[in-house]
Amino acid sequence: MPEAGPQGGQPIGRPTYREVRSGLTGDAEVVQVTFDTDIITYKDILTVFMTSHDPTTLNQQGADKGTQYRSVIFYHDDAQKKTANELIKDMVHTFRKPIVTEVLPSPIFHKAEDYHQEYYKNNPSQMYCKAVITPKLLKLRKMHPNKIKQR
Repeated sequence: MPEAGPQGGQPIGRPTYREVRSGLTGDAEVVQVTFDTDIITYKDILTVFMTSHDPTTLNQQGADKGTQYRSVIFYHDDAQKKTANELIKDMVHTFRKPIVTEVLPSPIFHKAEDYHQEYYKNNPSQMYCKAVITPKLLKLRKMHPNKIKQR
């Protein structure tokens, strides 16, 4: 999984996945999304993101705990920042607990090591993929049939 810089700063050098996973670097495990606005909007991408994980749990996603698993949206310009903040405000009543998703300027993005690229596609029978990712994808496809490309 790719990493983004530490909370409140830029990383020094390029951390490895193992270093990020340790929680000692301050980096977050994230995905950088490149998209065509003629096909999908930034708001739609954020809506899928906010419904694909628990944005109310501080520094945790599922069984994974630590600041590297925090819910965060990194924006690239003021328009993205505004959209992210407005969406979070609009979704406040969707969840029982307060949303803790951070909205921060995009730090330096570090592409993950090659073995993490296309991880789900290349490891569909791996237990984590079967137990966590497959059910999550099925849920998202059901919730957002017009926003998620079927493969």
